[in-house]
Amino acid sequence: MSKKIFVIGAGGHAKVLIEALLANKEANLAGALELDDKLIGQSILNVPILSQQAMLAKYPPGDVVLVNGVGSVRSTEARQKVFKHFKALNYRFMSIIHPTAYMANDVMCGEGCQVLARSTVLSGTILGDNVIVNTNASVDHDCHIGDHTHVAPRVVFSGRVHLGESSHVGTGAIVIQDVKIGERVLVAAGAVVVKPVVSETSVAGVPAKIME
Repeated sequence: MSKKIFVIGAGGHAKVLIEALLANKEANLAGALELDDKLIGQSILNVPILSQQAMLAKYPPGDVVLVNGVGSVRSTEARQKVFKHFKALNYRFMSIIHPTAYMANDVMCGEGCQVLARSTVLSGTILGDNVIVNTNASVDHDCHIGDHTHVAPRVVFSGRVHLGESSHVGTGAIVIQDVKIGERVLVAAGAVVVKPVVSETSVAGVPAKIME
């Protein structure tokens, strides 16, 4: 018998993931797990919202698989915290590839990757653990996308882009070929990145420059 699948969280990103699981006909999707008492007892797309504490007390790590339903807007810190917390408790995270996404056969995908609707990931690319490649994003050949990163909707990466861990690339941003972006970087929505970006900075504009 297949393990039960639980989505951690019950917000907007969790809803997108539940839709992807349903589209993939994951019959063992058992619920979304929440800490907020106001949400427990409700549902998302007819999937029940359950008590995170109660369900994980009932099911040990070997009996279930988790999906990280925490998204990110500017920082991936909260999402990373959830992943590391449950990994330390020996839970395993499931990767989700939406049926309308395209991934080349040789793409390497870490634990808990999420490649969402109509996104494209091409040959030679490496996706780290807990990565989001969001709706309609395009990741071209030989890119390296670090752990705990979020590539937001409609982002375009040309070939051989390197994105460091815990970085967030905002909606509609473009990164040209061979550019390296450091760790814990925020690339603003709509930015066009044409040269390397050092770690722990934020960039915006066309071409992208460090934000004051």
